Amino acid sequence: MASGASPPLPTVLVLRWLTPTFDAVLSARFNLLKSYESPLSHDAFLASPAAASASAAIVSGGGAVDAALLDLLPSLRCVVTTSAGVNHIDFAECTRRGVAVANAGTVYSVDVADYAVGLLLDVLRRVSESERFLRGGLWPIKGEYPLGYKLGGKRVGIVGLGSIGSEIAKRLEAFCCIISYLSRRPKPNVSYKYFSNICDLAAECDILVVSCALNSETRHIINKDVMQSLGRDGVIINVGRGALIDEEELVHHLMQGELGGAGLDVFENEPSVPKELFSMDNVVLSPHLAVHTPESFSGLLQLIIENLEAFFSNKPLITQVFE
Repeated sequence: MASGASPPLPTVLVLRWLTPTFDAVLSARFNLLKSYESPLSHDAFLASPAAASASAAIVSGGGAVDAALLDLLPSLRCVVTTSAGVNHIDFAECTRRGVAVANAGTVYSVDVADYAVGLLLDVLRRVSESERFLRGGLWPIKGEYPLGYKLGGKRVGIVGLGSIGSEIAKRLEAFCCIISYLSRRPKPNVSYKYFSNICDLAAECDILVVSCALNSETRHIINKDVMQSLGRDGVIINVGRGALIDEEELVHHLMQGELGGAGLDVFENEPSVPKELFSMDNVVLSPHLAVHTPESFSGLLQLIIENLEAFFSNKPLITQVFE
């Protein structure tokens, strides 16, 4: 290296598309190997010497980090995922191979909590439904729109009182809701009523808000028995992962009038959504948008930088996940 020359930038493998802003900021600090810009096929790119020599990678919730991927990337020692959920990562394989994993931490929590309450208000007060009524020219023809339901005082069960669930609970306290929760164990310093059984929680609630992590234990945690326990007037809000709900049973219960409504930001087989839901006025749908704010993305970008810089400085990752 010539005297006074800057040291080479650390190399980072990028296995998800970056926005122009993310690209520009990260490229100023790291040498980015972007799979989506390579003339090679995805598999050929991963098998290339450049990719195989990378020690750090940025991934998304849509791409699996499993044995097959790790076999192609023998030098990988750090994975930074842009999602808060880590159900796409095989922790046993990562641990065995000495690969540290960092996620989005609590960057999204506030915005997801806002969105969950927004979905709930929309379902109860029929905001989207009444807008369609107005835009369809039905107001002067049919007169006043049917009544919605108040949120204040409702019994709300939060499935997963982690960072997001806790923020949701704070917001619902302002509506004087009666809050209960389900988690692996009781949370210290929390006054809400604790349940260890999901059906018992549902039986005592008007609304379930699902915000827990997806794993083998929580897949389809909201199943037929839970829906029946919640009852025909019950409402389900999901801002976690689609597979937390048995989607087939949810569609059935809604079609049969055995649930009062649902607000869904996530689905089992995204971007595929059950067509039956499109015609239901008591269901509010959105395409996995709860985290989509400039503030969340700005926080995520800073966190990615901090995690990568910590890794290349041989320091602990900022939001390292230990399953």
